[in-house]
Amino acid sequence: MEVIEKAPAKINLGLDIAGKCDDGYHQLAMIMTSVDLNDYVTVRPLEDDVITVTSNSNRMPLNKKNDVYKAAQLIKQRFAIRQGVAITLDKRIPICAGLGGGSSDAAATIRALNQLWHLGMDKEAMAEIGFAIGSDVPYCLKGGCALVTGKGEQVELLPKQVKAWVVLVKPHFGISTRHIFKEIDVATISRVDISALSEAILAEDYDQILAHMGNSLEDITIAKKPFIQKIKDRMLASGADIALMTGSGPTVFALCSTSKKADRVVNSVKGFCKEVYKVRTL
Repeated sequence: MEVIEKAPAKINLGLDIAGKCDDGYHQLAMIMTSVDLNDYVTVRPLEDDVITVTSNSNRMPLNKKNDVYKAAQLIKQRFAIRQGVAITLDKRIPICAGLGGGSSDAAATIRALNQLWHLGMDKEAMAEIGFAIGSDVPYCLKGGCALVTGKGEQVELLPKQVKAWVVLVKPHFGISTRHIFKEIDVATISRVDISALSEAILAEDYDQILAHMGNSLEDITIAKKPFIQKIKDRMLASGADIALMTGSGPTVFALCSTSKKADRVVNSVKGFCKEVYKVRTL
């Protein structure tokens, strides 16, 4: 028996740093949405009590440092599973891109192992395991368009979705989320009105959605990598409705109200960066 789970990428329509906790974590307020750029996770049982990870990508560790390995290890420990598992990771989402690929892979692994081993975990139990791996994993377990608060563990699915074409542009370099968060000064960081953005999404008011989108981490990341601003400028000049960095970067996405507009943006940035994707929100 094998189980295959899809792991969609995510973008941040809004990302606000609301404060810092005593334990060093930051208080977040975000609106995330899934897009149809996907990794695929396949799990199958092994007789030997081991965890193996294989992938079509050689750009990441395939050992205990990988989030899918961590997910399997946590579940085996939690439920005293003595059976091994082989995990195959088909990577299509760029790595270290701010698109949540690693977190989505971990979420897909949790869902897949819940089926493979007939564990009967509900969403809360899976989210608890997910949060032990990373702050984006609880969201990735649910997907869709959601308001995410706290340290990432509080996920509220929104009944509406932002319907748009999305152009993703991943520069040739990566960004360490950990390093960006170390640079945050809560007193001076730019703020994003997540409540207003949420209201605009619920009202399905596209113009107001664009008006309230933003990313508190952009200034920090762009100061380190000015090329990100050049991508944004090029996308806007070619007709994008908005261009914004997702997560801690470096990927920039554009929202476009029509497919033709998205095509113009794609054609404009293709010679600028190699990794360009035209997708839809899910």
